[in-house]
Amino acid sequence: MMRSGKDKAPGRLVLCTGNPGKQAELKALLPDTVELLSLADVGLPSDLPETGSTLEANALQKARYAFERCGLPCVADDTGLEVEALDGAPGVYSARYAGEERDAALNMTKLLRALDGVADRRARFRTVLAFVDAHGERIFEGEVQGVITSAACGSAGFGYDPIFMPEGSALTFAEMGKAEKNAISHRGRAVARLLGFLERYFG
Repeated sequence: MMRSGKDKAPGRLVLCTGNPGKQAELKALLPDTVELLSLADVGLPSDLPETGSTLEANALQKARYAFERCGLPCVADDTGLEVEALDGAPGVYSARYAGEERDAALNMTKLLRALDGVADRRARFRTVLAFVDAHGERIFEGEVQGVITSAACGSAGFGYDPIFMPEGSALTFAEMGKAEKNAISHRGRAVARLLGFLERYFG
C-alpha cells in the first residue's frame, strides 16, 4: 500500500523523458501545484535505458532507473502506435521503427509504405505512465482508437501525429491545437488517471 508522500518535498516530481514533445505535453497536462523536475535537473542523462518487450516494462525500467539515482518520486512514459493490419507493429518499437536514430519522418515513411494498398488502416495509440517512489510502483494507461491516413497532414505535435486521425475526428493529431489534442489523446487520458493519484499523493 503506497503512503501519501507527505514525508517528501511537496509536489516535486521527476519527469523521466528526454523527448521535448512528451515533456511539453505532460507539463501542459499536470497542475502548477506539482513542481516538475527534468532529468537534467537531477543530473541524469536524457536517454534512459528501455530494453523491455512491452510499454509497461519500458516505462517501469526508466522510472526505476531514475528513482534509484535521485531518490525523488519519478514518472516515466512509454507510448506505442499499434496498427491492426501489422499485427500491432510498430508498438513498443515505435520510436525506433526505422532505425536507432529515432527519426520521426523516416518512421512515418516506413509505416505508410508498409500500409500501401492496405484497406484496413485501423490503429490505436497507447500510453503507459509508470510512477515509482520509495513506497511502491503504479501504472496508469490511456489509449485512443483511430486510423492511419494515406499521407501526412498537419505540422503540430510530434512523432506519428501527422498520420494518425483519432476516431470521431476529421483531423490528424498534427492538425489539432494542443488543448484539443490533449483532451482526447492517449497521453491525456493516461495523465488524467495519474492526476487523480497525485492529488491524493501530494494532498
